[in-house]
Amino acid sequence: MVKGINLVSLLWTDGDRNIPCDYRVYDKADGATKNDHFVAMIRTAHGRGFKPRCVAFDGWYSSLENLKLIRSFEWTWLTRLKSNRLVNLNRQGTRALKDTAIAVTGTEVWLPGYGLVKVFGIVAPDGDIAYWATNDPAMCDLTRLQFAEFSWAIEHYHRGIKQCTGIERCQCRSAKAQRNHIGLALRAFLRFEAQFCAHKNGWRDRHG
Repeated sequence: MVKGINLVSLLWTDGDRNIPCDYRVYDKADGATKNDHFVAMIRTAHGRGFKPRCVAFDGWYSSLENLKLIRSFEWTWLTRLKSNRLVNLNRQGTRALKDTAIAVTGTEVWLPGYGLVKVFGIVAPDGDIAYWATNDPAMCDLTRLQFAEFSWAIEHYHRGIKQCTGIERCQCRSAKAQRNHIGLALRAFLRFEAQFCAHKNGWRDRHG
C-alpha cells in the first residue's frame, strides 16, 4: 500500500533527455486500475502519432492484453517477466521460465496466448535471474541492455520531479487543486529539462 498520490507516467527518453508525454493519477475511487491507465496512455500515444523505437515498461504491465495492444501498433516492446511465467521451448511442453533453459544472449520461446517472443536470462549479482522479454526476435543483448538502461529513466524522472519541483508538497485537500499542482509541477520540470538540454548542447558545441 502507498500513502499519498500514486502517479502513473509515460516518459520519452533518448538516454539523455527525459520528456513526460502523459500521466494518470491512480485513485481507486475512479474505478480505473493501473493497467487501465497504462492502456489509455498507450492508445493516446498511438493516436498522437508516436513511433517509439521501443516501449519499455515494468513487468506489472506485462499482461497478454497489453502485449497484444502494443504489437497491434507494430511497436517493439521490452519488459520483465516473472520467473513463474509459463513458456514453451521447442514444443517441449509448457513450463515456468525458471525451469527453462534461457540464454543470456536470448532464447526464442512460445508465450501461450501471445506467440513467439525472445527472452534473455540475466544473472544478477545476488545470483537471481531476471527475465527480459521482447517481441523483436532480432534484438541482441547489447540492444536489450541499452533499452533496459533507458527504462531506468522513469525512476530518475520521478525522483527529479520530487526533488526539483516540489510535486509532493501540495498543501491543498481538494482533488482538483492537487491535480492542478501536479500539472504545474510537470510543466516546471519540462522547463528545467529544456534549459538543461540547451545548456548541455551548447557545451558540446563549444567543446566538440
